[in-house]
Amino acid sequence: MLRSGGDVWAALIELNEHRFRRHARPLLNYQELCREVAGVQVGELSVPALRSVVRRYADAAMETAKRKRRGERARYPRRRKALVPLRYYAGTFCLEGRRVRLSVVRGGPELWLRLSRPVPYAPDQVRSVTLLVEAGRLVLDVTAEVPVETDEGHRQAVAGVDLGIIHPFAVASGSDALLVSGRAVRAEERLHLADTKARSKKMAKKTPRRGQRGSRRWRKLRAAQRKAESRHLRRVRQMHHEAAKETVAWAKRHGVGTLVVGDPKGIARGGAGRHHNRRVANTWRRGHLLGALTDKAQLAGIDVVRVDERGTSSTCPQCGARTTKPKGRRFACSSCGYLGHRDLVGARNIAALGGGTTTTEVVVSHRRAGSVPARRDRRRHLMDRHRSCPAPGRSNPGESLVGARPRDGEAELVSLDHRRGSSNAANVA
Repeated sequence: MLRSGGDVWAALIELNEHRFRRHARPLLNYQELCREVAGVQVGELSVPALRSVVRRYADAAMETAKRKRRGERARYPRRRKALVPLRYYAGTFCLEGRRVRLSVVRGGPELWLRLSRPVPYAPDQVRSVTLLVEAGRLVLDVTAEVPVETDEGHRQAVAGVDLGIIHPFAVASGSDALLVSGRAVRAEERLHLADTKARSKKMAKKTPRRGQRGSRRWRKLRAAQRKAESRHLRRVRQMHHEAAKETVAWAKRHGVGTLVVGDPKGIARGGAGRHHNRRVANTWRRGHLLGALTDKAQLAGIDVVRVDERGTSSTCPQCGARTTKPKGRRFACSSCGYLGHRDLVGARNIAALGGGTTTTEVVVSHRRAGSVPARRDRRRHLMDRHRSCPAPGRSNPGESLVGARPRDGEAELVSLDHRRGSSNAANVA
């Protein structure tokens, strides 16, 4: 089915290539393309599935045309794909427990798919399903209409949200604040990078050359790489959703009706150095982080407003004086002597931009997003030393256990305490 969708995609590309060679107007509109494929049968594709491929091609072509009119550099779809996702709208599929029946061509055998787990929505809430392949696995993407909680007017508070790398969300409202630690996210990023380097080093001698691309060895190597990358992305996305869920739950408990979020748009275009620019552009998936928070806030009946975050982390929320941007997590005002967490300072200033008020005496709640990776990071002791959320059983997180000379019979006890603290951190998260 997906290969038939790829054939439709290739046919649309060839159609416009032929029109370009004849200096004719390309067909980009969805209605025009539907008239071209009317009455055409491709494999066992039903009409809704075939038109979903046409819709995908038309959306990509129209977006390219808009960018060209704005003077931007863009190209029309011209790359052929072996597998193209198929979308089925309500009425063209049937959901029964853990089985889904998709529509096929008239007269063809019924197509039933067995899901690995039940759909977490009621059948009457599901509006469409999309059949696709991700890292060699057949996936069914479900779109459902979820009811939104109604706000009865008891949520009037305004909270500021500062997005970050070390702390995905820092929230401040009134005299309360929330810090969500993303140490597990950073550990997953570092371990994935180390595994990728080790895998590339091990496979350097076995990697197919340019003349061998397309061979069986090449396909197996690419499949392993895509599988590892997909598994890593799923873990990071799950951690982002957990962090957003904790933030929205905290906002509901504190009567927050509006979340003012500092928009980091354009931060990757700054000249902050090679290492920082790569860290911001590659490892900080701020778009997905902000999207997860917006979706969960809308379901909870909380409004989300975006403001410019420039200068919020270097402005004192007490006296309003501008200071040099702190390198660490500790903010110190040179004018009034105010001390606080750098991310919470940014959250307080962002809340003020949206009309919210905060106080100096802030009660901070700490949460963690995700679970500690099962693989061992050789820099774990540095994370324990500098972490903002001390692990249970660690009386002094600033005191390092590495390099200390234990007394008789104490080395094993220290090691067990260190492992116990890590396991408790995973359970709490």
